[in-house]
Amino acid sequence: MIRVPLDGIDIPSSEPGADLLAVDMALQMLAAEDPRKAQVVEMRFFGGLSVDETAEALGISVRTVHSDWAFAKAWLYRTLVDRHAH
Repeated sequence: MIRVPLDGIDIPSSEPGADLLAVDMALQMLAAEDPRKAQVVEMRFFGGLSVDETAEALGISVRTVHSDWAFAKAWLYRTLVDRHAH
């Protein structure tokens, strides 16, 4: 499996696995707001799919995958940083 980094999403934690739980919670929040963007993250980050493979699997354009991926990374980063700050 290929891991695609979510650049900038690195939340320091003293608890092992806490980062993954925080990402999962943020991803669930994103899915409630925009399910397709969450699917793009799941396929790219967890599934290791390429942009082309993700576009084909979701029946959307490569440009849309790029747009959704960029938005989702920024959204997740902002959500995780805000959560960690509180």
